[in-house]
Amino acid sequence: MLVELAVGDAYGAGFEYSPNRMIAEQNNLSGYVQHPRHGIHPGCYTDDTQMSIAIAEAIVSGEPWTSESLAHRFVAAFKRDPREGYAGGFYAFLQAVNDGDEFLAKIRPHSDKSGAAMRAAPIGIFPDVGTVIERCKLQAALTHNTPDGINAAIAASLMSHYFIYNVGSKSELPQFIAKFVPGSWLTPWQGKVGSKGLMSVHAALTAVMSYHSLSEILKACIAFTGDVDTVATIALAAASCSNAIVQDIPSILIDTLENEEYGLDYLRKLDAQLMQNAA
Repeated sequence: MLVELAVGDAYGAGFEYSPNRMIAEQNNLSGYVQHPRHGIHPGCYTDDTQMSIAIAEAIVSGEPWTSESLAHRFVAAFKRDPREGYAGGFYAFLQAVNDGDEFLAKIRPHSDKSGAAMRAAPIGIFPDVGTVIERCKLQAALTHNTPDGINAAIAASLMSHYFIYNVGSKSELPQFIAKFVPGSWLTPWQGKVGSKGLMSVHAALTAVMSYHSLSEILKACIAFTGDVDTVATIALAAASCSNAIVQDIPSILIDTLENEEYGLDYLRKLDAQLMQNAA
């Protein structure tokens, strides 16, 4: 899950809110691309993956699932490896706080954007749907304590949970999500993806439902245009856990994914630890 979501994030980072013509010409999975305006180096992941790592680390640690412990994880993940990709205000906030206690004291958690959903996929590893929902609510409320921010995160975590535990056939995934999260999940997403969390999850679900291989799903995520790195992160995290989806990410995207201290090798190790938590 973590390697695939990082690939989706890093690949999508080159196309986030990029011109449609660039996407049409370069969205061919032949390698990572340089974003026309941002300085993120091709093959480097962004905040979507870094916060997913923090969530995964919290899960494998077995520590109490509390606001305090998760806030400490978020701050620690950023401080040890500062990187671009965060919204400007939140990046400055993370630079300014020193620990989880200060994070909780100063955060204004009223966003309905995609930050809580982009990091939610690892929570799907818990075997009970109720546990997935409750733990996802808690982590989402730290930064996105709004109905839409929380619901987007729950939907993203339920996507990965559904495939990890083979809850049903791939075709029934939208109905499964609709049982727990209000929204038009049965209607495919169309058009550009904006900054709202529900938009990214809806588009990710549409890409997963429309194709049967990771490569086609990834291309479809980028083709939506807009906030495509988050769409790809959510979609590939879930789809990588499905035995009904061909796992065919091109090797070049694996081989050229960043591999510094918290890069590819670390993701593989953490991935293995995370999956050991599956019942």
